Amino acid sequence: MGIDIKQALGVGAINSNMAISPFRLGFGNNTGVDRFENTSVSRFTTEDHIQNAIMTNPRIKAILKEMNAPVKLNMKELQQLSQNHAKETQNIAAGIISQLPKALKQHVDVKAVKDAAYLHDIGKVLIPAEVLNKNGKLDEAEKAIMHRHSELGYEILKNTGIDTKTLNLVKYHHQNASHTGYPKVPDDFFADINLQILSAADKYSALLEPRVYKAPMTKEQALALIYKDVVKGNLHPFVFKALKDFAEDGNAVVKPLTKNIA
Repeated sequence: MGIDIKQALGVGAINSNMAISPFRLGFGNNTGVDRFENTSVSRFTTEDHIQNAIMTNPRIKAILKEMNAPVKLNMKELQQLSQNHAKETQNIAAGIISQLPKALKQHVDVKAVKDAAYLHDIGKVLIPAEVLNKNGKLDEAEKAIMHRHSELGYEILKNTGIDTKTLNLVKYHHQNASHTGYPKVPDDFFADINLQILSAADKYSALLEPRVYKAPMTKEQALALIYKDVVKGNLHPFVFKALKDFAEDGNAVVKPLTKNIA
């Protein structure tokens, strides 16, 4: 690709020059099909669950009021996200983890990252369709509305029993070590390895997908753009290398969408 990583950056207080020792790392639980169907986080993406969250969590309606948006579910969009971008982001996140040096894997909460990867955009079910699917660049007011989707996702999931780490990954998946993303964070906000993996997987998946407002990028174009996050100090070089290695082994193929989604 022509992208050469000459020096590792200490992003997220991770020492990339640490000694690497062998150990075992499992992905998920070895459960039967019935148990998976009963416990999968996909159960939180149903209309019944989201309607119940709106009824029991007043913060959701408060956010929508601040956005001047109606309480209206766009389940068709959520279904498209769940079947396409959510699964692809989860697959890419798992691929990044699989390619990390063993020492860095010890810092990864695999279940939290994979669950958050699937759920990270659930808040878009409440973003007005005219903003979510605008065929063109968003203006500043529309950007402000779109940026609320991560906070809405957090609020939809907050009372489900999902662990705090997963909830925070959903809420801050557009945030970074420089604190230039959204939503706003305090000065001591820590963009750890889990958040960096999720953010990189989300961005890579989105860049390769066709959207109503853009054509899909090539793998090389997407990786070149994400490498800028390494230069800025927002992405650990080893996380980027893991993404690059996974992408180049032919497994990180984003399937064509059944329709364009935002």
